[in-house]
Amino acid sequence: MRILTPSTRVFLTLTMLTLAYNIHAQDQNLTLNQDPKFEQLLNDKRKINTSISTNDTYRIQIFSGKSEEAKKTLTDFKREFYTVDGTIIFNTPNYKVIVGNFKTRIEAERNLVEIKKRYKSVFLLKPGK
Repeated sequence: MRILTPSTRVFLTLTMLTLAYNIHAQDQNLTLNQDPKFEQLLNDKRKINTSISTNDTYRIQIFSGKSEEAKKTLTDFKREFYTVDGTIIFNTPNYKVIVGNFKTRIEAERNLVEIKKRYKSVFLLKPGK
């Protein structure tokens, strides 16, 4: 290890302090010029999103478990029941495969009977759940 002389130490210290004093990071003001139409579009989008109800349909849960198994289950399901939508939802600690968007309970139960033939632990999810 090399030991610096006192005069070299003082010189390096003063140099570092001078450089550090001249640094002005994030000292700028930012002016944003935005088209007023953008704010109007954003407000319209917010109104549309609040009017959409996502929990007004019956759905069927066909799987709950690990991520890889959920992906495989959804892929197999889509191959066999290609007319029914499906998605994976993470709900700590499991991944759940939820299928269907059925408007009526009767329609959901008809599909539930068919899906039960292939998947064992399925159950109906009511709207709002």
